[in-house]
Amino acid sequence: ENMAKNSLPARNRQIEQLTNLFGEKHHHTVESLYIYGHTGSGKSCVLNHVLVGNDLFHVVVNCIECYTTNLLFSTILEALSFEEGRIRCDNMNDFVRCLRKIVEEREVEETLYIVFENCERLRDKDPILLPALLNLKELTGLNLCAIFVSELPWEKFYNGTAIRDPYVMFFPDYSKDELVEVLCHLRPQETDLEFYKQYVGLVLSMFFFAFRDLRELRHLVEINFSFYEQPIVDGKLTKDDKHKLWKNIEPHLTSSLQKLLMREACNGRQSNEPELTESIKAYDLSKGNTVKSQNLVELPFYSKFLLISSYIASYNPSSTDRRFFLKHAGRMRKTARSMKKDDHKNCHLRGPHSFPLDRMMAIFYSIVDEVVPPSAGLFSQISSLVSLHLLAQLGQDQLDMPKYKCTVSLDFITAISKTVNFDVIRYLYDFV
Repeated sequence: ENMAKNSLPARNRQIEQLTNLFGEKHHHTVESLYIYGHTGSGKSCVLNHVLVGNDLFHVVVNCIECYTTNLLFSTILEALSFEEGRIRCDNMNDFVRCLRKIVEEREVEETLYIVFENCERLRDKDPILLPALLNLKELTGLNLCAIFVSELPWEKFYNGTAIRDPYVMFFPDYSKDELVEVLCHLRPQETDLEFYKQYVGLVLSMFFFAFRDLRELRHLVEINFSFYEQPIVDGKLTKDDKHKLWKNIEPHLTSSLQKLLMREACNGRQSNEPELTESIKAYDLSKGNTVKSQNLVELPFYSKFLLISSYIASYNPSSTDRRFFLKHAGRMRKTARSMKKDDHKNCHLRGPHSFPLDRMMAIFYSIVDEVVPPSAGLFSQISSLVSLHLLAQLGQDQLDMPKYKCTVSLDFITAISKTVNFDVIRYLYDFV
């Protein structure tokens, strides 16, 4: 416990709560535990530290990677089994039988913890799967605890099926002081604590009210620190010149704020590492041209589809949505009369039109290949696109029926769509 507290500052209460809940290795605990909180709030990190730090018998599965029920069952069984090779498991009955057999063969008397990361994906599978996993201890007769980790509150899992409520544990967002504590704990080695704390305070004064994702903040703090300390390294300023240091770093922080959820793929610490994520050239909206290739950036996956949806909504008449996005709606054909009429109504010549939020979301759900549940994280990406000036928010009625307008060019949206293998031209009325 002390080890976890030392390595995970600002989460002592959650560490203590989990430690008390789990008890000793052989102690019986709750049958099921549900942990939720916003992204970057330390849920998985704290849980992993408690499980590993206390040497508890556990297995972790990611419900995004285990996209079928069979794969989910097999992954758990293979992680627990001493035997090499794939274990086939087709249904819940087989899973319960195999799980009991493997645990008995291992002669383990400790509590078994099975962790389901991103468990909101379980809602899309067999409706009896989640209730069965919640009752797994009773079904198997084993000393085990099923742990579910998600960003959604437990109420989002009610589906009309008789379901047993788990023990619910909430991870709140980090406060400003807690973020300072965590980011200072992650500072580079041999960096003065007070100096780095002063720098982190400046960064949070600009970013804290925009977003609080610890991973994003950590990245922004790391990539801008070299700009902050460079005048001191060059001998031009001292650590006491706080005002001048702020003036020096302010333009860099402003630039980072404009790229809120965009990551710079090429920075000083990662320039020698292979790129693991797809990148596109950043677009200078004010000048209308691309930035040099060393400033490669990326948008989050769903933000790309949201931006594509907004572009389609801005440049397509709303009357054409049925043709483009409803199955069996027939092909879009232009007669000579309509083409002549369209010469005076070319949407790309007239510029983007405003559209309501519900229309953009309807297009988004039509073009994304997978089921994406509405969530605070998804809608926050829309706000981020507005902050990046890729979308413009119109009007004052932002609660009842917000309206937006896409501000990017055709070349830019084409480049975005290529990174997700989506042919946006096929869905634009002007090019039918």
